[in-house]
Amino acid sequence: MREATGPEFIEAIARGLDVIRAFGEAGQSQSLSDLAAATGLARPTVRRILLTLDELGYVRSENGSFALTARVLDLGMAYVSSSSIWEIARPHLAALSEAVQESCSLAQLDGSDVVYVARVAVPKLVTLSVTIGTRFPAAATSLGKVLLASLDPAELSRVLAIPSRSSVVPAWQPSAEELEASLREVRAAGWALTDQQLAPAIRSVAAPVRDGSGRVVAAVNVNAHALETSVETLVGSHLPRLLTAASAISADWARWESRPLAEVS
Repeated sequence: MREATGPEFIEAIARGLDVIRAFGEAGQSQSLSDLAAATGLARPTVRRILLTLDELGYVRSENGSFALTARVLDLGMAYVSSSSIWEIARPHLAALSEAVQESCSLAQLDGSDVVYVARVAVPKLVTLSVTIGTRFPAAATSLGKVLLASLDPAELSRVLAIPSRSSVVPAWQPSAEELEASLREVRAAGWALTDQQLAPAIRSVAAPVRDGSGRVVAAVNVNAHALETSVETLVGSHLPRLLTAASAISADWARWESRPLAEVS
């Protein structure tokens, strides 16, 4: 049951988004009954939503089931394009990935999750698939620790109270005291390390990306497999390069924010 909303809230849009999200939670191709159960909506409501999405090109119907189309990517890419995140971060991520021979990503906070908004990957043994739009519980990731550590106490409490929308159950589920101790370490160091806290064999190190005012707006990381890359290599060799890349992305971000805007006549 959705919580009470304001008088201008459009329930039909919210229900449509619920149906789209249900595909990601339940799988590739879903029946009307599957989607009704996943969303908690009535079958006739889900059917009307699916027919509308089909007509708009976001869903296709096949043999009584429904599947998302690639056009759904437009919804996420609209955000990436509007903020120029990809253009700003990509050259730095590519250079960093080339230098360390590991996958590198940029993420932002969405509730209590991190969401990947830019990534340059190398072909390596992985235990979790990551693409742009992937979300993980923030507290168990190096990216998330950096972002959570930047929040003031009231905002941190509000964010952590929001239920995760990730399907991944992290290996490390800290108490409030354990998480606060971890975030204090991140604030003191200026970067974060996770060693198999999200999932077995995954370790990473992350650093903050700041805007022109110094506010943390994103985090960038180097991700490695525990069987291939030691913590010593990650911190001793990769971290200095990561900090340099984070500083360069921050500088470009600040320049982008301060760009002169064209006047509309």
